Amino acid sequence: MTLTGVTGHAQAAAPARLGDFYGQRMAWSRCGDGYECGKLSVPLDYAHPEGDRIGLSMVRLPATGRKIGSLVINFGGPGASGVDTLMQSKDVVSPAVREHFDVVSFDPRGVGGSSPVHCMKPLDLDAYFTLDPTPDTEEEVKRQEKWDKEFAKSCAKRSGKKLLAHVGTVDAARDMDVIRAALGDQKLTYLGFSYGTYLGSLYADMYPNRVRAMVLDGAEDPAQDTDDFVRDQDRGFALATKSFLRNCFKTKDCPFEKHSVKAAVKRLDRLYDRADRAPLRNEYDARQVTEAVVRSAVEYSMYQTATWPRLRKALAEAFKGDGTKLLLLADESNGRRPNGRYDNSFEALMAINCVDHPESPCPFWPVKGSRMPKKVQAKGAPPIVVVGTTRDPATPYKEAQALARQLEHGVLLTNDADGHTGYRRGSSCLDSKIDAYLLTAKAPRPATCKPDKKPGKTHEADTATRVSA
Repeated sequence: MTLTGVTGHAQAAAPARLGDFYGQRMAWSRCGDGYECGKLSVPLDYAHPEGDRIGLSMVRLPATGRKIGSLVINFGGPGASGVDTLMQSKDVVSPAVREHFDVVSFDPRGVGGSSPVHCMKPLDLDAYFTLDPTPDTEEEVKRQEKWDKEFAKSCAKRSGKKLLAHVGTVDAARDMDVIRAALGDQKLTYLGFSYGTYLGSLYADMYPNRVRAMVLDGAEDPAQDTDDFVRDQDRGFALATKSFLRNCFKTKDCPFEKHSVKAAVKRLDRLYDRADRAPLRNEYDARQVTEAVVRSAVEYSMYQTATWPRLRKALAEAFKGDGTKLLLLADESNGRRPNGRYDNSFEALMAINCVDHPESPCPFWPVKGSRMPKKVQAKGAPPIVVVGTTRDPATPYKEAQALARQLEHGVLLTNDADGHTGYRRGSSCLDSKIDAYLLTAKAPRPATCKPDKKPGKTHEADTATRVSA
């Protein structure tokens, strides 16, 4: 295997007026357990780089052997902290990739440690996450509208319109090119999961000649409008739920008495209706386990098959009226910590979505969105690998197919499996093709892979998507 290096004089191609930013070099300092952390300065508004600056929080795992460059990773969201996610696991890439790449991630603008967006206080978010997701009375519709207005108002008050106007993915893609230069790489090597595929595809479209290798796993279709995305995602979660049920029927602790998908789906629907009429019992704290909480827990559990055993136990108790375990699953989905505080992942998700997708349901947002759905072609970029999982709940397989077709040189790898995203989730067939591509920059041929019969370790990919559950 011939390794292809990427380091060099990266600042030569600095755009006009951005020389100060492209001339930076990362100053890393140790931050525990082999990780190194740092900050990178970028303009808040690229149209006015002489104005306010913001700092991007970054982390890296240095290469364990002969370094050929940096691998930049975005774990999804929008709203997920790349710094936190990478620092939670060193297994996000294979040992071979770790040997030859500095593994780097960052908090995109508005997220985590990078000028984070803040909106509601914890108790208000507790209430917000219980709102009826299927309002069927005028009173419920008005209550949802009231809280949406309050959410937007609190974001404007606590974060400011100036920041909110510049947290979109176009600005984040510009940031990523500054990151590339600061890392000393002439061309970007990138691995994006879920929303990270949207960020990556925009980068490739904007800077096609600066791409070395790019893997877009759990792909979103950037040309799809929000209404179509929501409909496809609903179908994706329905497909994933049926797969969960078929697996459940094979286990000893399956809480469904009738082992037919149709009967089990009906029982789930009855549980949603029950929680809609009156909250389930909660033995953890004083919060209400409403329909929204139950749905959030079930949908969250579709992202990883590793969560299915917990969902089976949670549903068994919920059918008896106890929604405590479902509440704890929903807390993980919503970024609620055991101390009752939230990370800012949901608030950042809303802020980024409302800038990226002005056609989306953000009627009360304090700033106007700027990007509309648009095909990306990345003309002039090298082959880009797109990964689609056949029963992916959050980014349905058809989106990966659509993105691969749009790209001038898109290569589709199909992961015939359950769960969200494919790399490092138990398919040595898929992992080996992606690893070889990252190391050599030579794209594989389109192929279909299946999980190993005895899957190995898997990584924790982010569960958020561009549309909140």
